[in-house]
Amino acid sequence: MIKFLLSLSLLVLLACEKNNAKTMMSVDTLTYLALGDSYTIGEAVPLSGSFPHQLRNRLQAKGLHIKAPLIIAKTGWTTSELEEGIKTAAVQQKFDIVTLLIGVNNQYRGESKTAYRNEFKKLLETAIKFAGGQKAHVFVISIPDWGATPYGRESGRDIASIATEIDAFNAINKEETQMQGISYTDITPASRLAKSDESLLAEDGLHPSEKMYFDWAVQLEPKILKGLK
Repeated sequence: MIKFLLSLSLLVLLACEKNNAKTMMSVDTLTYLALGDSYTIGEAVPLSGSFPHQLRNRLQAKGLHIKAPLIIAKTGWTTSELEEGIKTAAVQQKFDIVTLLIGVNNQYRGESKTAYRNEFKKLLETAIKFAGGQKAHVFVISIPDWGATPYGRESGRDIASIATEIDAFNAINKEETQMQGISYTDITPASRLAKSDESLLAEDGLHPSEKMYFDWAVQLEPKILKGLK
C-alpha cells in the first residue's frame, strides 16, 4: 500500500510539473514585431547588435521568453515603402510587442510633412492591429539625427537645417503617437551625442553602433515591461 501511494504521488507530481511547464510556456512565450528602416535592421552592425535583438536579450534577462523578433524593415524605406513592405510580407499573426521607427528617409528625400503625417497615422493603426488592438503593446521610437554623423557633415547639406527638419518630423510622429495614447521613446537628443562621440556610430559613419542601439534597448525595456503587465 505504501509503495502504491508513493508511486501515485510521484505520478501526480510529474503531471503537475508537466502542466505547469505547459502553462508557463503558453503565458511567457511572447512574440515581437519590429517595423522600420535601416535603424531597425541594424545596418552596418551584426544582427545581434540591432536594437530589436538587444531589446529581446534584455527582456529575456528579466525572465520573459521571447521569440526572435520578426523584422519588416529595409534600408532606405520611407513610410509609404514600409506600408508596401508590410503588404508584401502578408503577415497575419498578432504580436505581444510591436515597435515602430520610421521617417528619416522621408526627411532625407525632402518629402511632404503632410504626406508623412497621413502615412505615419496609417502605419500606427497597422501597428495597433498587429498588437491585437492592445495599444499598451505598441512602442514608437523617434527618428535619430543623421546630420550629427560624419556622413551628415560631409553630405554638403546644412547641418542645422537637417536638425530642424528631423525635429519637425518627430513633432509629427510624437503628436500622432500621443493622440493614440501610445508609448513614445525620444532617442533623438542622445543620437546627437555622436557629434563628439564616434563610438556611437558604426564604421560607415552614418548608422548607430551597437553601443547606441544598446541605449535604445535600455530606454525601451522598462516601458515594455510596464506595457506587458
